[in-house]
Amino acid sequence: MAFNRPSLTELNERITNDIDSRAPGTEPRLRRSLFGILGRIVAGVVHGLYGYQEYKSKQYLPDTADGEHFSRLASIWKVPRKSAEFAIGNAGVTGTNGSVIEAGSLWQRSDGVEYSVDEEAAIVAGTATLALTAVEAGANPNASADVTLTAVETIPGVDGQATVDADGLTNGADIEPLEAWRARVLTRIQRPPHGGAKQDYEAWALEVAGVTRAWVFPKELGDGTVTVRFVRDDDASIIPDAAEVQAVQDYIDTVRPVTADLTVVAPTPVELDLTIELTPNTTTVQAAVEAEIEDLLRRQAEPGGTILISHIREAISIAAGETDHALVTPVADITHNTGEMAVMGTITWQ
Repeated sequence: MAFNRPSLTELNERITNDIDSRAPGTEPRLRRSLFGILGRIVAGVVHGLYGYQEYKSKQYLPDTADGEHFSRLASIWKVPRKSAEFAIGNAGVTGTNGSVIEAGSLWQRSDGVEYSVDEEAAIVAGTATLALTAVEAGANPNASADVTLTAVETIPGVDGQATVDADGLTNGADIEPLEAWRARVLTRIQRPPHGGAKQDYEAWALEVAGVTRAWVFPKELGDGTVTVRFVRDDDASIIPDAAEVQAVQDYIDTVRPVTADLTVVAPTPVELDLTIELTPNTTTVQAAVEAEIEDLLRRQAEPGGTILISHIREAISIAAGETDHALVTPVADITHNTGEMAVMGTITWQ
């Protein structure tokens, strides 16, 4: 039989009845009765104790424990939280030949995010390449190609602005959200390791900072092979770059069975373009529909998978403010070839 925590009103009534039955004439229900006041005080204290007992009961199980207690449970199962990672990459700068940019010099993005030069660089043939690492860990310092950085302090002979190269500043990741960590621990409990089973490769990929979803394809490249694909939903682009793919490859290589032939690759993105007749066709409702489509893709898109048109229509229908719509395109389920994966494309509104 489940335990039901009594409310404060119920506790007060119980104590009042006990006083009334055991101390006749004290009239605990009267407004200014001393016994009534003491009864309400005791009821409040007991209610707090029940509350603490209820709180503590949730800390013994990983699906209900709060952050502090969950950390202890996760350590028992040896599933550490993924720490925040620093964005890294290169930027080009121009200046006078022979001018030196010292290691540790700071460069700043327009929003104040700072990057430190990893090693000394000198201007040769009018240019130099700066190897940069973000000063603070997290996904926010990631930057696309051609973003402009400004020197925090003037460097003699060096122009005050640098440009992020074609590979961008990548690899930055926030500390793993509590619920994502909780999901990994529950998966570890419910699906224990099997020495290299399909589920093990998925779990190993998800242990790498920044990885949010992963898929495993045994024998895709022949007997004895395992192909792993993954995405980073919290980055500007969910499709990982070459360095992020290599990081996952390197990590899994340290834990996988020695007999497996592992290949880690990025999914091939295929943009899902939509044409929608929307009512009411306002920017607010458009934004709500777009958010629902993005949520659908995060839940259902996978390499080689299918996006059902009925699910697209459902996502549009549940958007806040939508009263009616017609999905003009696509007109059928969207299927993908091996390695291809749906990503958000362009929505044309009508």
